[in-house]
Amino acid sequence: MNTLDLTPIFRSAIGFDRMANMVDSMMAGAETQSNWPPYNIEKHGDDDYRISMAVAGFKDSELDVTVHDQMLIIRGTQSDQSAEQAVTYLHRGIAGRNFERRFQLADFIQVHGASIENGLLHIELQRVIPEAMKPRKINISSANYDAEDQTIEAAKPKVVGGKAR
Repeated sequence: MNTLDLTPIFRSAIGFDRMANMVDSMMAGAETQSNWPPYNIEKHGDDDYRISMAVAGFKDSELDVTVHDQMLIIRGTQSDQSAEQAVTYLHRGIAGRNFERRFQLADFIQVHGASIENGLLHIELQRVIPEAMKPRKINISSANYDAEDQTIEAAKPKVVGGKAR
C-alpha cells in the first residue's frame, strides 16, 4: 500500500500538530485494525451517541473501557481457558480471541457510562459543549439620551458641605 507523506505540508503549518498526529494515527490504524469485534455507532438525538459492540463470550470483568487523550480504547482479554481444554469443539463459531478497538473522539465528546446486555457492550457518549463555546444572543439596547444634557451634568460642580468639589 502506498503511504502518504504529509511532512512538507506540516513543516510550514504552525499549530496543526494535533491534526498531523490524527492523520498519522488514522493512516497507521487503517492498516493494522481488524474488523473484529463488530460494532454499531448509533445517534440518539442531537448530542447523544452509543457504541454497541458484540462481545459474546466475554464477562464484564474481562472488558476494559478507557478514555485517554480523546481516544476511547476498548479491550477484551479472556481469562485462561485451560479449564476448557477438556472440551473438543466440533465447530467453533464464537471467537474467543483478545481484542483492542480504538475510537478517536471528537472535541467535547464525553463517555457517560458502559453496560453489557445480551452479549452487547453499550458505551454511552454525549457531546457537552461548554457554555463559553455555545452561541449566545446579544441584546441590542437603544440609548435614548441627550448628549448635551450629559455634558452639562458632568460639568456642574458638586456641592458638599458648602464647598464645591
